[in-house]
Amino acid sequence: MSERWTEQSIPDQRGRVAVVTGANTGLGFETARALAEHGARVVLAVRDVEKGKLAAARMSGDVTVQALDLTSLESVRDAAAELHTKHASIDLLINNAGVMIPPKQTTRDGFELQFGTNHLGHFALTGLLLDLLLPVPGSRVVTVSSIAHRSGGAAIHFDDLQWDRTYSRTGAYAQSKLANLLFTYELQRRLAPAGTTISVASHPGLASTELVRNPSAVLRLIAPVLGPLVSQDAAHGALPSLRAATDPAVLGGQYYGPDGRGELRGNPRVAPSSPQSYDQALQQRLWSVSEELTGVKFPETQPALVERTE
Repeated sequence: MSERWTEQSIPDQRGRVAVVTGANTGLGFETARALAEHGARVVLAVRDVEKGKLAAARMSGDVTVQALDLTSLESVRDAAAELHTKHASIDLLINNAGVMIPPKQTTRDGFELQFGTNHLGHFALTGLLLDLLLPVPGSRVVTVSSIAHRSGGAAIHFDDLQWDRTYSRTGAYAQSKLANLLFTYELQRRLAPAGTTISVASHPGLASTELVRNPSAVLRLIAPVLGPLVSQDAAHGALPSLRAATDPAVLGGQYYGPDGRGELRGNPRVAPSSPQSYDQALQQRLWSVSEELTGVKFPETQPALVERTE
């Protein structure tokens, strides 16, 4: 694990199908681009199809676009149904899309925007696509979290999940990113008996992307000065996700992030997550609540293996 892992370390991805959410810009774009360049058939699952098409035109390889609005469970179900008609199997599902510290908003289903998009949307999408991954040996679900899950205020507010009483932009973001890890670890526990698909998490450190569309006044002031010193570009920020998705040495339940100081930048390696994220009772409670809120039940994880024909 000590050698530098770069984009050139990605093994041949020919014959593999990868679905990447939020792939028209930033980390998702760089993740999808690198997978396509290494031979994968890549699906850009994006809210804005026209922007997705423009992004696909900038990539080489087999790249297609799928409409997916994670703020709408109807759209998630429609996207999953379309992907079932287009693909007999999926090797990689990379839950990358997200929103960060917006003003208080809700999804079409009435969920707080960050929790609804970053966690519930991806929870539902994974559950609806899992039957396409389970028969494929070596398939993976990679969910992108954040170092924000370790912030002092990070918690799952079961008494006010949608922040109806009070709203903290950073608190709601931290909740959604903690939820990503709780989901990753509980999913891995459920997948382990099948032995075909693993669940892994990653975080980009501090990456300069369009995700930070709603910075605070302080951040706007200091970003031009400190940003270049502590952050990295989107291509480097995507490396933890790419390693989690493609490195043959990756194990289910691992979490990848940059190896630099504070995990803000650097080369991807296995990273620690907060003690709270490993709380199995918390994982299971969030899972049950997420099933109830989305109406999505995950399939049994004891599939018969299928042989690849491509």
